[in-house]
Amino acid sequence: MQVQGFLLLLALILLAATAEAGKNKKEKVKKDGSECEDWRWGPCVPNSKDCGLGYREGTCKDESKKLKCKIPCNWKKKFGADCKYKFESWGGCSPQTGVKTRSGVLKKALYNAQCEEIVYVTKPCSAKIKSKSKGQSPTLPS
Repeated sequence: MQVQGFLLLLALILLAATAEAGKNKKEKVKKDGSECEDWRWGPCVPNSKDCGLGYREGTCKDESKKLKCKIPCNWKKKFGADCKYKFESWGGCSPQTGVKTRSGVLKKALYNAQCEEIVYVTKPCSAKIKSKSKGQSPTLPS
């Protein structure tokens, strides 16, 4: 009987501690949160150079906030880090221009970024000629 009473008391203590922890979390969210729902966010501005850690500013009515953000250093700066695209495979090499092209369709615009629906990228054609006979040894004349 004493063991059951001890377990019941332990369960009540744990329940009270959990409820108190949840209450503190809710209060914290209300303190930091905002009643404004129509936030307008600017682009991510790196702290130095053109990539890496930085911040973005947001405004809503009379309020303003800064959020930490990051621009990957290998990102296509032309599109902005807040525009995510789904790209096709590379097209064939154009002999006139020496470049190949592919297009990307907008997949997601983060923080209400102004993004183009379709973008085109180019890169120089490879100078290497890929052979299809990898792993095969040449036959020697007898």
